[in-house]
Amino acid sequence: MGRAIARRLQGEGLRIELHDDHFAQGTPDAVWLPVVGKRGWIVLTKDTRIRYRPSEKQALLGAGVRAFAFTSANLSGAQMGDAIVKALPRIMTILASHRRAFVARITATSDVAVLLVEK
Repeated sequence: MGRAIARRLQGEGLRIELHDDHFAQGTPDAVWLPVVGKRGWIVLTKDTRIRYRPSEKQALLGAGVRAFAFTSANLSGAQMGDAIVKALPRIMTILASHRRAFVARITATSDVAVLLVEK
């Protein structure tokens, strides 16, 4: 997620860490996901395909990462930020009820659903 979305979410009182502030662009998922998992950070991404790529899926689940993938890449950062903010109650409910790794999706209409859960 970009800086505009980060600012929007920080405005809601959330602590946000941007990927590029901690890792070089292009760092493989198998490298940065374990770090994020150890830190207990929640991932927000536009990469909805991550759950289909075996090595990346294993890196995410193996690292214990809880991730939300935004499914509408055609929206502006401000629109994505608004959709995420509107989805926050559902996001918080999912986080409270899922302590293990998962991938959930967030749609442009702020619908949130868990797609993949660590077994």
